[in-house]
Amino acid sequence: MNTLKNTIAVLVLCGIATAAPAQERSQKGQVVQDGIAVKPLKKGIVRDVLAPEGAMDQQSAQQYAALMTQAQQKGALVPANDPQVRRLRAIAQRIIPHTARWNQEAQQWKWQVNLLQSDQVNAFCMPGGRIAFFTGIINKLRLTDDEIAAVMGHEIAHALREHGRDRQVKATGAGVASSVIGAAISAYTGYDLRGLANTAGQLYVLKFSRDEEREADLVGLDIAARAGYDPRAGIALWNKMAALDKNGAPIEILSTHPGGANRIEQIQGHMNVLLPLYARSRNTSVDRLPAYRSNVAVR
Repeated sequence: MNTLKNTIAVLVLCGIATAAPAQERSQKGQVVQDGIAVKPLKKGIVRDVLAPEGAMDQQSAQQYAALMTQAQQKGALVPANDPQVRRLRAIAQRIIPHTARWNQEAQQWKWQVNLLQSDQVNAFCMPGGRIAFFTGIINKLRLTDDEIAAVMGHEIAHALREHGRDRQVKATGAGVASSVIGAAISAYTGYDLRGLANTAGQLYVLKFSRDEEREADLVGLDIAARAGYDPRAGIALWNKMAALDKNGAPIEILSTHPGGANRIEQIQGHMNVLLPLYARSRNTSVDRLPAYRSNVAVR
């Protein structure tokens, strides 16, 4: 009897991590724009209570301003007249006009683009269009303009599709659900399974995070391609990331990011959609496009 109870408990806990995403897809469907499918931007009272849009934007503005002030005080904020800052802002200026098709609110965003002196291979875009790159990602990967556009488009896509807000809602909901279910199952079986319930809830949130990364890859390359940047740069970018990560990456199921091979396969599978957008922006056809050429990353 105890074995049966424990089996039921494990199956229920696994359901926290697997059943809910499938249910959301079947109930809410997807929005498809020119061959790219995304989850619709969510609305609702629960969402507004758990992650109010105005509060998140205000918090984002304060955090970004504080980060830039701190960086400037430490001499890590690269000045506006630096060639790399001008380069980033020029790329952003071309990409930004194509963002509203994925979120109409982007037309009212007060966009900012800054560069921080740091060896981190990283970049981000906070809600409201607040972008920052670290010099490490540009220098270590020796990014071309097309590859910078792929990174920037990806980070902007997270903000456009409100992934940060989604993650806050899901993390809060999963935490409450796993606590309640864990306590109930523990009471039923006589074993303390709250830790297992919490782990199941975390895996549920990570699954959503990986889905968001895949969505950001495609939306980001869509707006970059429309701005005249080669979407094949996305493949070169993730090949460089894989080379940089040669010492070992976390197992995909325990990571917020899908594996590099997984991302490359998805991007390649959408080239029939992305390349025509890029060719159109260059006033040419796909069959006339030259092969993409990248730089060798620093090892």
